[in-house]
Amino acid sequence: MLIRLYAEETHTSGAATEDHCENMRKDDLYQLPAGLPVPVDDGAARHLAGTVLPSVALPSTSGGLVRLDDAAVPWAVVYCYPRTGRPDAVALGGTESWNAIPGARGCTPQSCAYRDHHRDFQEIGAVVYGLSTQTTDYQREAVGRLRLPFALLSDSAGEFSTRLRLPWFEVAGERLLKRLTLVIRKGRIAHCIYPVFPPDRDAEMVIAWLRNRAA
Repeated sequence: MLIRLYAEETHTSGAATEDHCENMRKDDLYQLPAGLPVPVDDGAARHLAGTVLPSVALPSTSGGLVRLDDAAVPWAVVYCYPRTGRPDAVALGGTESWNAIPGARGCTPQSCAYRDHHRDFQEIGAVVYGLSTQTTDYQREAVGRLRLPFALLSDSAGEFSTRLRLPWFEVAGERLLKRLTLVIRKGRIAHCIYPVFPPDRDAEMVIAWLRNRAA
């Protein structure tokens, strides 16, 4: 009986392991693969520079709500991204299909770059946020795994992106933000980078813009 039970448990465990392996990513989500299609400027963000941020309170992974229209904040940098991937899950729609969408791949390298340059932003006096349409619970996994020293904001309800008319696309029935970065000065958009490519250089470009502005 014990031998039989052990065999059944081993078989079940093996099946679970096989299922888990099927869901594991075979690519390195921390690196940008070569040959990604370069996004082009379709004009969907031309209206953003100079715009006052809408008075929408966004859930934060740090707890509570964040208002990006707060005029008391001297500088805020908000990088809007489609969605971060996970090591134990394939990309939305499949890796090849996801990589084929111009500007879709690279959320993890982009977030890691902002993490690595976080002290530079602090020295400039700018607060950093990431923004996506994923839920706060989903975003907390990325914050913990990537050790992000800043909060991610959730626009899962879509109110913020709709009122600001942020460019978006749809994959597998999910509405996702196109990658763009907003540099906010006292509640108003002072600068917008769109499209953002490559995403792992975005933080450096924003730092250079801020430093030139302060010079």
